Amino acid sequence: MKQLAVIIVMLLVSSTVIAQDFQGVATYKSKRQMDFQIGNDSTDTGGNMQLDSDMQKRMMEMLKKQFEKTYILTFSKEESLFKEEESLEAPQPRGMQFVIAGMGGSDVYYKNIKEGRFVNQNEMYGKVFLIQDKLEKQDWVLGSETKNIGDYTCYKATLVRERPVELRFGDASANENEAPKMEEYTTTAWYTPQISVSNGPRGYYGLPGLILEVNDGSETIICSKIVLNPKAKVSISEPTKGKKVTQVEYDAIMEKKMREMRERFERDGDHGDGEHFSIRIRG
Repeated sequence: MKQLAVIIVMLLVSSTVIAQDFQGVATYKSKRQMDFQIGNDSTDTGGNMQLDSDMQKRMMEMLKKQFEKTYILTFSKEESLFKEEESLEAPQPRGMQFVIAGMGGSDVYYKNIKEGRFVNQNEMYGKVFLIQDKLEKQDWVLGSETKNIGDYTCYKATLVRERPVELRFGDASANENEAPKMEEYTTTAWYTPQISVSNGPRGYYGLPGLILEVNDGSETIICSKIVLNPKAKVSISEPTKGKKVTQVEYDAIMEKKMREMRERFERDGDHGDGEHFSIRIRG
């Protein structure tokens, strides 16, 4: 009887150690929906210009590569680190240059679920920011619909939230003194209870299993590979470099920058160097 009790205690201790040491590495691919609009500063009725089909194909292919990224999520029971996999920058067509607002150069997202906080290191407009704040509560609605992603059975969950309506260049309704208009949107996630960690890509978490796919209406992030308890122990270290701001402060800075860019765009027109292209990215 005493031996049985010892065995039970050893099993309990062993399972606790396993839970504490549990780690995983998941690879995700992202795709973004785009509204592709081509125009110039001409005064014709539509304000549009025609490009030959070869040029349009080259531009679309370039943009497609810009938004198809690979990310690595390193996770444990309580922490995770989500960062873009290093790769060569996609080439741009000769004689053309695109500057796409919202594309960070060193986006690293750390979550500590136990402590309810996150740290997002993000490079924007040549400056590195360190966004430190509490994790937003995510009120997921669990569904019964299932599908397989790789070898895992996943369940559907949805989340309804609000976000500011996207402002466009030339939008006469944009007023610095007005509160931003909000729109409701639905995020759909697919999680697997087979990996019992309440985690997922970027800022997503809070489901009874690892999130393998998520779509917010403009971007889809889907898992392509998972390695559980890799032989070489992985490091999950939160980023520390950058200008420290809260999420609200960062959003205000980005909003101001976008307004400045829009005003400069409207004031300077084509800058005297010919045609320009307008490309609208959703989300």
